[in-house]
Amino acid sequence: MAHPPNAADQKLSRNALIALVIGSMVGSGIFALPAAFGRTTGALGAMIAWAIAGSGMLMLAFVFQTLSHRKPDLDAGIYAYARAGFGDYIGFASAVGYWIGCCLADVACLVLIKATLGQFFPVFGDGTTPVAIASASVLLWGVHILLLRGIKSAATLNTIATYTKIIPILLFIGTAVIAFNGDLFAVNFHGTEQSDASSVSSQVRGTMLLTVFVFVGIEGASVYSRYARSRADIGFATIAGFLTVLGLLVLVTLLSYGVLPRAELADLPTPSMAGVMEAIVGRWGGVFISLALLISVLGNYLSWSLLAAEILHSAAIHRTMPSFLARVNAHKVPAGALWLTNCVIQIFLLVAWFAEYAFTLALKMTSAMTLIPYFIVAAYGLKLAWSGETYRAGERARTTDWIRSAIATIYAAGMIYAGGPKFLLLSSILYAPGTLLFLLAKRERKETIFGPFEAVLFAAITIAACAGVYALATGAISI
Repeated sequence: MAHPPNAADQKLSRNALIALVIGSMVGSGIFALPAAFGRTTGALGAMIAWAIAGSGMLMLAFVFQTLSHRKPDLDAGIYAYARAGFGDYIGFASAVGYWIGCCLADVACLVLIKATLGQFFPVFGDGTTPVAIASASVLLWGVHILLLRGIKSAATLNTIATYTKIIPILLFIGTAVIAFNGDLFAVNFHGTEQSDASSVSSQVRGTMLLTVFVFVGIEGASVYSRYARSRADIGFATIAGFLTVLGLLVLVTLLSYGVLPRAELADLPTPSMAGVMEAIVGRWGGVFISLALLISVLGNYLSWSLLAAEILHSAAIHRTMPSFLARVNAHKVPAGALWLTNCVIQIFLLVAWFAEYAFTLALKMTSAMTLIPYFIVAAYGLKLAWSGETYRAGERARTTDWIRSAIATIYAAGMIYAGGPKFLLLSSILYAPGTLLFLLAKRERKETIFGPFEAVLFAAITIAACAGVYALATGAISI
């Protein structure tokens, strides 16, 4: 995904919005699916995980579609919906959580780029060697300088980039279909010698955060809703883009079980799709997928940087973030938000140096951080349907929207639970200091910082953050 044009430029068409959604979701994650799933589950667990994730995220997509219709005045949806529904602090928490999730997604992109290069140049290793971190930092600030100079025709570039990365994925799927071995798939079906329900259940739980990561970006059309040519196009683009990406994700995952034994899938280096392709057609296949990945992830990296800056900028315009984040430079780029975003990405890059599985950690932390904003958006959709706000008396759509919002809310809450206490504690460590931005914004406006409920919520986050720091210090949890 790329940054759309400024408000003065032409609006985005329906096709451009669909490309925006697809481009947002198709990035680093899909190229790592074979090994990520192979380490955790067999084909049965994968099918169950995708069924749960697909259903839950489809309901969330419907919520975004409904809210774009019911609340057309709210732009930068994932933040604006939370603020409209539950107040300034929860709106802020949704914005800062999503922003940090975008920063972590960029870290995943940078690590994956260097890990891919590591397949050809050993000095880059798994993407977290000193040379890899140093070169990733150079790339980070080099792109930063380019972004500050402005980007033209971004919607067109995004559409081209989306097709560029979709074509290699389709080629991989077609090749895997031809090479598919049904007997091998049967061996990989249960993923364990024990085919009881408890073992499959644990496998499914282990993959759920991974499924969330690859769907992050579903809100792309909503975040940039102020650029849409027609408000009706926002919901359509969200649903069409989601269904397209879901099909790609399921096929890439399941077909891989018919190409290599699960143990070999689990041991494939990042990007594992290249390893599967190489097993089918030889070395050139792995090189081809790796090159396609570099193009895809470089575009995805650019998109996440700008998406993060857009969220901060929008929240600052609405005075939920400090005013310096609302500033734009002569090229109409949100410079203040971009500087803060890239400084945080740099810090996360240095932390990745010490992580055992940096790429997987970045994926799961991105999921953990974005699930809370997703939960809040779903809850806002549920609140509207429950209260009847924006609905006519006896309107049938109200019941349908209530059911969809309820399922999306339960799904998001279930995914947060599936992640376990580790990721809640790690998320709190990021949320707590992030609240400093909220304090600065309130101080600028000379307003009371917290209401009673907000004070209790902040206290709970702070306690969880302290518990997380203690758990890291004692080795109770690790990164």
